Amino acid sequence: MTTDTPRPMGIRDVLRLPAYRNIIGGQAISDIGDGITLLLLLLVINHLTGSMTALALMAIAEAVPQFTVGLVAGVYVDRWNRRTVMLAADALRAVVVVLFAVAVMAELVPLLYLLAFVQSSISTFFRPARGALVPRIVPREGLPAANSLAQASQTIGFVVGSGIAGLLFGLFSTNAIGFLIDGATFLVSMALVARIPSALGAIPPAAPHEGRPAGDVRRSLLEGFAIVRGSRALGGSMIAAAVSMLGLGAVNVLFVPLIVGELRVSPTWMAGIEAAQTAAMILAAGVVAVLARRFAPTTIISVALAGIGVLIGLLAGAVEVWQVLAVLFAVGWLVTPLQAMLQTIVQTASTDRTRGRVASLIQASMSTASVVSMAVGGILGDLIGIRAVYLAAAAIVLLAAGISVILFRGGVRRPAADAAPEMPAAA
Repeated sequence: MTTDTPRPMGIRDVLRLPAYRNIIGGQAISDIGDGITLLLLLLVINHLTGSMTALALMAIAEAVPQFTVGLVAGVYVDRWNRRTVMLAADALRAVVVVLFAVAVMAELVPLLYLLAFVQSSISTFFRPARGALVPRIVPREGLPAANSLAQASQTIGFVVGSGIAGLLFGLFSTNAIGFLIDGATFLVSMALVARIPSALGAIPPAAPHEGRPAGDVRRSLLEGFAIVRGSRALGGSMIAAAVSMLGLGAVNVLFVPLIVGELRVSPTWMAGIEAAQTAAMILAAGVVAVLARRFAPTTIISVALAGIGVLIGLLAGAVEVWQVLAVLFAVGWLVTPLQAMLQTIVQTASTDRTRGRVASLIQASMSTASVVSMAVGGILGDLIGIRAVYLAAAAIVLLAAGISVILFRGGVRRPAADAAPEMPAAA
């Protein structure tokens, strides 16, 4: 006797699910607010200090919580109601961004750093909670489409938010209004998340084979590491993603010097270059469901990493700005499927009770690798040149692709605890 495998759902299919519409609607609004705050903070810091070091410190303040607080956040996301975590995080972030406005008007730069650290720390609770909640709302066959749509929303939100931030910075001397708008977006997100039934966010009872939940944070963290280590899909995803970020972090930090310093191109081209990659990432969201019908998530990840590695190598040899535009447009087509499939593997290769820790561990490993890469890349850029660093980065990303092929052998197996869902997938 055979059973038919459900046909992968497309973006229109997942948008028919009321609870998912609430989640993605809240995310879309708050993503725009995040785009406003991220750029506005940099513009304000630059205006108040005129220091590159001050800008770097802001980037550090926002990055450090990803691989420190984020590890602990995953533990509590696996203990608390995920919907409640999201509501609390939105409420707290609304307060923090309003305090940004106060700090800007008082020109308290140290307070801006502290608030940026706090906001980033709160976000480390929200993201894994949302990622863990989505599989309770969207059927397994709809996760690739749901995750690609979330990625597209984040990309569009950053672009729209950045545009609004630039406009507000030019029109208003206080710059406080942008942070107030971001605060309002968090309240809208709260209102939409609150419409999701609370039962969907509840942590299910432990399955017999899972044993009793860990009583302390350290033990829960070790259990999370054991879960990732014991799964080819999760372990392969974490190692491949972390290794790739060892190359991509340097690429990101040296991109402006490559364009302005090496190619002698006006900084005004940066907007067009960013638009090329953004457009491709948005377009790619529409084909992820199609790819998911034909290929396994692990295959998509390996191919995307290999393609990105090759394209970075081509970027190292670029001599004209149009070549950069073409390469980054191609990169955009690979980034969205890569990120959507990584999220899908986290959601499908871990159990409902462990998704928070798994997501946080993988994100922490990627953030740590990225920070190390940015630091080393900046130093090596001065010592051996930007193009040499790009070639090294290309080799590292290709290495990550090879590692993923080796570690993904055997495919993704569904955890036993999720074989029989505790409640219907759609609300």
